[in-house]
Amino acid sequence: MNPTILRVALKAPLHELYDYLAPPGGPEPVVGQRVSVPFGRSERIGIIAALATTTPIAPERLKAAKQIIDPVPLLDRPLVELLNWAAAYYQHPPGEVFAAALPVALRKGQEALGASEARWRITDKGTAALDAAAIKAPVQKQVLQALHSGEHNSTALAAVHDGWQRAVRELQKKTFVAKFTAELPKVLPPDVPLKTGPQLNADQQQAVDQITPANSKTWLLDGVTGSGKTEVYLRLIEQQLDAGKQTLVVVPEIGLTPQLVSRFRERLATTVVVMHSNLNDTERTQAWLDASDGTAGVIIGTRSAIFTALNQPGLIVIDEEHDASLKQQEGFRYSARDLAVVRGKKLRIPVILGSATPSFETLANATAGRYERLRLPIRAGGASQPEVNLIDLQRYPATDGLTRPMIDAIGRHLSNNGQVLIYLNRRGFAPTLFCSSCCSCVECRRCDARLVVHQQRKLAVCHHCGFESRLPEVCPECSGELLPLGQGTERIETAIKNLFPEETIVRLDRDSTRRKGSIEQHLELIRGGHARILLGTQMLTKGHDFPNVTLVCVLDADQGLFGTDFRSGERLAQNFIQVSGRAGRADRSGEVWIQTLYPEHPQLQTLLNKGYAGYAEEGLAERQATAWPPYSHLALLRAESSSKDTLYEFLTAARALADQINPGGVRILGPASAPMERRSGRWRAQILLQAEHRPALQALLTSWRQHLVESPLSRKARWSIDVDPIELF
Repeated sequence: MNPTILRVALKAPLHELYDYLAPPGGPEPVVGQRVSVPFGRSERIGIIAALATTTPIAPERLKAAKQIIDPVPLLDRPLVELLNWAAAYYQHPPGEVFAAALPVALRKGQEALGASEARWRITDKGTAALDAAAIKAPVQKQVLQALHSGEHNSTALAAVHDGWQRAVRELQKKTFVAKFTAELPKVLPPDVPLKTGPQLNADQQQAVDQITPANSKTWLLDGVTGSGKTEVYLRLIEQQLDAGKQTLVVVPEIGLTPQLVSRFRERLATTVVVMHSNLNDTERTQAWLDASDGTAGVIIGTRSAIFTALNQPGLIVIDEEHDASLKQQEGFRYSARDLAVVRGKKLRIPVILGSATPSFETLANATAGRYERLRLPIRAGGASQPEVNLIDLQRYPATDGLTRPMIDAIGRHLSNNGQVLIYLNRRGFAPTLFCSSCCSCVECRRCDARLVVHQQRKLAVCHHCGFESRLPEVCPECSGELLPLGQGTERIETAIKNLFPEETIVRLDRDSTRRKGSIEQHLELIRGGHARILLGTQMLTKGHDFPNVTLVCVLDADQGLFGTDFRSGERLAQNFIQVSGRAGRADRSGEVWIQTLYPEHPQLQTLLNKGYAGYAEEGLAERQATAWPPYSHLALLRAESSSKDTLYEFLTAARALADQINPGGVRILGPASAPMERRSGRWRAQILLQAEHRPALQALLTSWRQHLVESPLSRKARWSIDVDPIELF
């Protein structure tokens, strides 16, 4: 009998699995188990992605694995099949794909028996020193005082002081503090009475009746904002729990999870766990294990949660399926939405794609019969759609981003005890510093971009590479006066405070939500009615339910009207509908006021007169006529280098190679520079591939990638392949 060959996925940037002999003795290896293997002069942890009986490696070079870590597979066979499929489809190294499916602690070989975390406690010697006032260093004293009240983990100590780590090291040297490891308890559902949901309307009930466990299709739940899609999810999840099955819910933004988790825990008799990037390694591992062993009946997470191991999978929900955040834009460039559809088919379970503004790809799939479409055309509870008004900026000039009609509308709604949401998708104080003498703008030295003014931190910041500098007092070119030009959320906040000084304002953007727990704190101020003015970027538009918001103000509707990407119009329409839908969701009518320089623009008029459905119908007809997705399929070879000449040498050779091996049916365009040609000090350019049929595109990509990996030219530039890109520029 031939020996068993383990085909192991190791986290490395190579497009291959690594072959090892099974370790001598022990049980028969199984796909999905973690394994410790020799790799160079070290050992690494990998996952058995496949088993074989033959290998192209010479017998004398074939090494044996050191140890199989898991008595039972950590990843089940359908999940392993999904990961192997994803590595091939997205043309990405399989080891990095498999690594994306595990929390860091499990990648490093931690036993899958339950998560633990480091904690610190005060010693008797530390207590004596504290009582004797022998601690002089301020931070050490703060930390010791905190530990005197009880043991703390790293999160709790970070809340005491940013410099806690250095203080703890010093206290440990003095034996005033001791470190230990504590196993985390399982997260169990709270022992409180569950809330009862509202009565479903006819459309909601029809959706619940049709999406049955036996009907394992992909469903588009197309419901207007406020139509009660979440209530449909809850009823379907209850059915899954009754059948002993789990549900995975994927949302595009961390900001959506607190409200969703709270609502689910109030309604569902099960453990609900959360998975997103703001969790520490211990929390993420515990949530993953609770999903894997079946403790958690519901798993809510952002895009990487699509790889979570499930013990009894029954349903996958992708909420706000149109959102671009569901596509990973760096490294392993996968789409969580598309992988959900593939995973659902492999598991033979239903998948729900929910949105008030479905992506054109999803609409095309529904029209073609590949997905089943269910509509929720009316708002739940009888709420009406908001009234929309346009403000012509040529007729009513804005001061600090606000026109007089907009200010009057804000005042009127506040007087009527309503909440007001102000939307501007631009953070910072002003998007540029403009010189009144030489008419130049202060630019980033590493990117083809202007520095953004952050007045509160007194910094000029590049939003692309992260470069920061103190705000210059004069123009670096001519020493002229510098003026902050344009508006960001920070500037609007200042203007609103001056206009309505008695009101509490909550600003929700990436700058105001950096600290852990800040999103939850901001949302609590809003929902509790302590803040009546909400200001923010796209974070405010994504699925939040603010029942007391009666007015939505869109300060700049023109940002997406003249985009160069073929998806610009689709995104404009989605943002427009989503942010407008925050108004008038309960028993109070709502209004939307939109400032624009182009009130007669065809895109705005189509949205106002025909709604999103009419806009999408026209947009899809235009896409079909021009052969853009979803009526063709795209891939990008993205490349960058510190040398522009080297970059184009690589891409020119790559283009010639693609032309040579093209089997036909694939259009090759480029090389062409990226719209931001220089970023973080590196030059960027790309080649676009377009095909009517996916198999032709995949055949070329697979062969092309293999040739590029083997070519000496591939070492001259950093490159990656992006399949189904959502941003071309």
